Amino acid sequence: MNLLLHIQENSIHMAVEKTAAGTLHLLHLSPEPFQPASVPENEEARDAYNMVEIHRSGESSRDVHGNKHCGSGPGGDTAMPIYLAHRDTRTPDGRKLEFVQAAGTLKITSTYQFFDGLPVLRCQTEVENTGADSIPLEYVASFTLTGLTKDSTRPWDEISRVHLPFNSWMEEMQWQSFSLPELGVSRMSSSGFSMQRIAVNNTGSHGAKEKMPIGIFENSQNRTVYAWQIETHGSWAWEIADRPGGQLYLQLSGPTERENFWFKNLRPGEKFTSIPVAVVIQQGQAVEAFQTLNEYRRRIRHFRAVDRELPVVFNDFMNCLMADPTTERELPLIDRAAKLGAEYYVIDAGWYADGPWWDTVGEWQPVAERRFPHGLKEVLDHIVARGMKPGLWLELERMGKNCPLAKVWPEECFFRRHGRRVMENHSYQLDFRHPVVRRHADDVVARLVAQLDVHYIKMDYNIEIGPGTEIDADSFGDGLLQHQRAYLDWLDAILAKYPELLIENCSSGGLRNTYSMLSRLSLCSTTDNQNYLQNARISINCASSYCMEQAGVWVYPLAAADEEEVAMNMVSALSWRPYLSGQIQALSQEKLDLIRQGVELYQKDLRQVLPQAVPDWPLGLVDGHSAWGVFALRTPGRIIVSVWRFEGGADQLEIPLVHLPGTVTEVKRLYPLTLPVEYRWQPNEQLLCVSQPEKSARMFELRYTV
Repeated sequence: MNLLLHIQENSIHMAVEKTAAGTLHLLHLSPEPFQPASVPENEEARDAYNMVEIHRSGESSRDVHGNKHCGSGPGGDTAMPIYLAHRDTRTPDGRKLEFVQAAGTLKITSTYQFFDGLPVLRCQTEVENTGADSIPLEYVASFTLTGLTKDSTRPWDEISRVHLPFNSWMEEMQWQSFSLPELGVSRMSSSGFSMQRIAVNNTGSHGAKEKMPIGIFENSQNRTVYAWQIETHGSWAWEIADRPGGQLYLQLSGPTERENFWFKNLRPGEKFTSIPVAVVIQQGQAVEAFQTLNEYRRRIRHFRAVDRELPVVFNDFMNCLMADPTTERELPLIDRAAKLGAEYYVIDAGWYADGPWWDTVGEWQPVAERRFPHGLKEVLDHIVARGMKPGLWLELERMGKNCPLAKVWPEECFFRRHGRRVMENHSYQLDFRHPVVRRHADDVVARLVAQLDVHYIKMDYNIEIGPGTEIDADSFGDGLLQHQRAYLDWLDAILAKYPELLIENCSSGGLRNTYSMLSRLSLCSTTDNQNYLQNARISINCASSYCMEQAGVWVYPLAAADEEEVAMNMVSALSWRPYLSGQIQALSQEKLDLIRQGVELYQKDLRQVLPQAVPDWPLGLVDGHSAWGVFALRTPGRIIVSVWRFEGGADQLEIPLVHLPGTVTEVKRLYPLTLPVEYRWQPNEQLLCVSQPEKSARMFELRYTV
């Protein structure tokens, strides 16, 4: 065995081998130390441990793989890439390893970025054509690892579980857990491997419309967890399966030809960099992986000073004006929102047109005279006069089919497939690679900021445009990826130009809540679900997918809401970012006082805690049948515990708060202060026992000393 590199970094053990033939094998990437005996000595079997998988058109595979992406031969037919060099350097984030290989005229660089103090890697693959002929690419993995369970003594189908985050409009972040055989991947006694794979992917412009681009693999024997997120809001793919020889592998990528209509014809001198992916590698359970991902997400965010303020936002849409704003309706809402403690006030969709507007959207001019007889500026000025900062809704990537601009702009401004413009929901998709589109978007933002003094943009995206566009692209998927990278470049420029402007990430709720967007934008909409019970369930789970301080959770009580419903609305938002709305004009003073009490708790206390807090789920995540839900914020010397009782279940809940580093000295309720609840702390068992009514929520604080 010729080990090129054997390291331990942030509790991750990594072993890379260079063979006598010059090929690289990633033999080990685990929280456990490397045991050479865990890898077969046979050279052919060791070839399954290659560092990267790349499919070039016209080349064979080294494996009988069916639809699997393993066994590629980018070195020429079935040959392996040849090692050229490696670099071991440091960046502000931590240690960085780069391995350079050559597959003929294709130069391949595999990057592993460590993060100091975290068991996580950020991985990408760069390919460069160093030859004189184009190289047709069908698949480029960002991360490849064989041997997920090679250190275990029990069969992998008995010890492996995969956790999947199902996601949909108004049904976000619904995690489910499966054994591999439950998903069709079983050990095959005769052939030694299966043609099945666990293949999870997304095609189109809603990057999380069916599942979030994250997942977890758990080995119950040695408590090893691999968790990952693919950092794109477009097309992506990952798979887990077995290879000949019986080892499980994990591969993560952006778009592919087979799944996502992506193909790249890499021209001489051209480079392509894959989608970045993050991989947590640690021992523990899913909760610990979520906590690591939470801290990693904080590390990669592009913070500006305004992003640290975590203001309370009122938005007039949900259970409120529902995209039908007028001066008459807005002015009293603005007054009441200010009294509740809102710091920003956002006028949602419809501000730019009289009457129906979906198929005419695109100019973004404040010309709705019937809605605003004295102009939109009158309403925005009223927001400022009440001590709040104004915001507006936008959807800049889309243009209605009847927008006047759609008739005069060049065809290259719009997504096209098979010679026709792509249409979704009576709208066209704009292509941010085109200078006309980008200038238009620049002008819209400049007009809103300079002329209307807008400080907040709710940037929405309500169309699913499919595989992509054929304009200036090698494939539909290539066009989509180019557009999305151009859009991110545009966002970066806007955020740099307007340092005081907050931009919210929204996409029919949470259909693009991924870290290509959230590494840049201040907060996100968690859902469009209008049921406060389901909104609570979604909020409890949302920290599995993004940071608490970025999750905008609706507080939107209806006119008929009782005090318990109002309190649950508030508790569901207090561990995240309260996003006020609802029928507040019809609520009694007692119910308004409940909202105000929650807002004051958030402003004076909780928002100072959020950016450093560690998320915890003492009873695990919830689903649509959970009778109770619990979420906790862990900080030094303090734990803040939110408890929801939905319907059914036992009258008393015992909440285990294990791993406390000290002795509990105080237990008290934080919110609401007036509604009934019974609670006690059992120090010997470290249990918080709570009894409360059905359809209710409470928040508690436990302080401890070390």
